[in-house]
Amino acid sequence: MADDRVVFCKEDLPIAAFPIIVDIRKQGKLCDVTLKVGEQKFSCHRIILAATIPYFNAMFTHDMVEAKQDEISMQGIDASALESLVNFAYTGKVELDQNNVQSLLIAASFLHLQSVKEACCDFLKERLHPQNCLSVRAFADQYMCSDLVESANKFIQNSFKQVAGTEEFLGLDRADLTDIISRDELNVNNEEQVFEAVMAWVKHVMNKRKEHLPELMVRVRLPLLTPQYLSDKVATEELVKSSLQCRDLLDEARDYHLMPERRTLLQTFKTRPRCCTDIPGVIYAVGGLTSSGDSLSTVEYFDPVVGRWIVAEAMSTMRSRVGVSVLNGLLYAIGGYNGSERLCTVEVFDPDSHRWKKVAAMNCKRSALGAASLNGKLFVCGGYDGVSSLRSVELYDPKNNVWVMSTSMHKYRSAAGVAILHGEIYACGGHDGLSIFDSVECFNMTTGLWRTVASMNSKRCRLGVAALNGQLYAVGGYDGAMFLKTVERYDPTTNTWEYVKQMKVKRSRVAVAATYGKVYAIGGYDGQANLNCVEMYDPSTDTWSFVSSMSAHEGGVGVGVVPMENCSM
Repeated sequence: MADDRVVFCKEDLPIAAFPIIVDIRKQGKLCDVTLKVGEQKFSCHRIILAATIPYFNAMFTHDMVEAKQDEISMQGIDASALESLVNFAYTGKVELDQNNVQSLLIAASFLHLQSVKEACCDFLKERLHPQNCLSVRAFADQYMCSDLVESANKFIQNSFKQVAGTEEFLGLDRADLTDIISRDELNVNNEEQVFEAVMAWVKHVMNKRKEHLPELMVRVRLPLLTPQYLSDKVATEELVKSSLQCRDLLDEARDYHLMPERRTLLQTFKTRPRCCTDIPGVIYAVGGLTSSGDSLSTVEYFDPVVGRWIVAEAMSTMRSRVGVSVLNGLLYAIGGYNGSERLCTVEVFDPDSHRWKKVAAMNCKRSALGAASLNGKLFVCGGYDGVSSLRSVELYDPKNNVWVMSTSMHKYRSAAGVAILHGEIYACGGHDGLSIFDSVECFNMTTGLWRTVASMNSKRCRLGVAALNGQLYAVGGYDGAMFLKTVERYDPTTNTWEYVKQMKVKRSRVAVAATYGKVYAIGGYDGQANLNCVEMYDPSTDTWSFVSSMSAHEGGVGVGVVPMENCSM
């Protein structure tokens, strides 16, 4: 016997009904409550407000006094913002602009309209700039918008030089200034910029602020300044000369330079280089391999904002398994393999002039090397010289155009992943020609020593490594049996690795870069073919998604991120 009950569902009924309710309200019909702000009044329907605005839901359904009143006075809320949010209750739409966004955020916070509050935060995030980021951060902190506070903090760190030149910066209170200049992640070319920002802040209201200089100078990393700058600029500054505490800090910095044998005793946060790992920039893909195995001189770049790859000026040399790093806004292509021999040559690309030029060659031939920049120097670690894997390390001084040998790693590492985290160089995985490693070692510039840290969960060579948000990501690679799509993340505070979401595609010889708060896995080899596809990891959602594929490469590239301020496209 057939069931004689049927449920008919008109799914668009709520959507169709609300425009009619809006028309009824415009006619002033069936309204049963009036909201009053000052002299302005807004006629509404209790049931609509209760259904769409949590504040009114609580008011009208919990026997509050206002539940029975025909007219309700609203205190502490802007009239135009309330009008916009009442309209939102009926239409689901609200228009945001520079003039109303703050008052709307305050009103939405008051009414517990979280979706509108988040939309206001997103609006402000997208419009952060050096002139407003400090006031936006203070506003966001007041109204407990934690994501917006974090975005403003990152913007301040990434754009410190520009922010430090604003009136808002000079108007900071001492606590906020101390907080900013204490951060490891400040994006500065050198510590001179921090010292000069502090002096500008003190001199802006010198009579009231000069007493704070000693405690601020503690947060300036004076040992990172050159001896010449310490003598010519810091020691001659009258405010420093007139402060016994500041002179003691200056002497401590001089001792650091004059007595290198005591540096291990003087090692504090003051000797730790600043290291901003989340600078918005353009990803350059350099060299690589064709499907037939030939090396390439091809270069292209990816702007995450535009979302597409564009071919750039080619190198003068074909290079696969090339080391790539960015120093002072310039892109370096280091060593590699040209199809017949391993290379010691190095060339550098200036994004402003769009030209490559050769600089001093390394002391050793290296392909499958790791490269990173730190404290004004370029470091290359390990690699393969055509005969064996290497554990030697070289550093390049761009001022003198010279490579010198540095402390060797503990292990011979070819095809390792190398990145900078909290002012230290990490070398992850790789192989020595016989064994593939899960081990990780870390170099501290102050001590001049490598130390072993926690091993990865997987053995990996030909992996990619990048630092983001104070953590290290090890991506893909080859473990001796399988081409990997697994990804793991290192937390230096706990010295532990944990797996995160794996990629969609297996990638050995993968290049990895971090920018705009995301990690990009670029190209590689899946065990059957070279890859031109690119995936992006979002740590906030623990998800990978495909973005535009490379247009001129088939895999095996080296990558570097050039800060936006250095790009002229």
